Amino acid sequence: MKSTSMNTHMGSISIDNEVIAQYAGAVANECFGIVGMANVNMAEGFVSLLKKDNIKRGINVSVAPNRKLTLDFHVIIAYGVNISSVTENLIDNVKYKVEEFTGLEIEKINIFVEGVRVID
Repeated sequence: MKSTSMNTHMGSISIDNEVIAQYAGAVANECFGIVGMANVNMAEGFVSLLKKDNIKRGINVSVAPNRKLTLDFHVIIAYGVNISSVTENLIDNVKYKVEEFTGLEIEKINIFVEGVRVID
């Protein structure tokens, strides 16, 4: 269980990386063109869509020694959308909302498009 901690004048605050991943996943799912987070099984080369309660498994959060966040998203995109536009929107929304939520700066957001799915 990894967490990020910071000290304030009132004491210390510790935020678990899974909490950051859960919040970032919820923000990502609100973005147009994102079907959901992907679970990648490297051994079998299999990609599956994660359910809403497991979205944090499609996101990796790491914290650099300078306390800046790096987020890796494994996503499934809707068929027929412009991937570049969707990913730019995802980056902008996640960066703004996660920085506001945590008070930590995001250094980098990496997006791995693992699949395309037709939505009904």
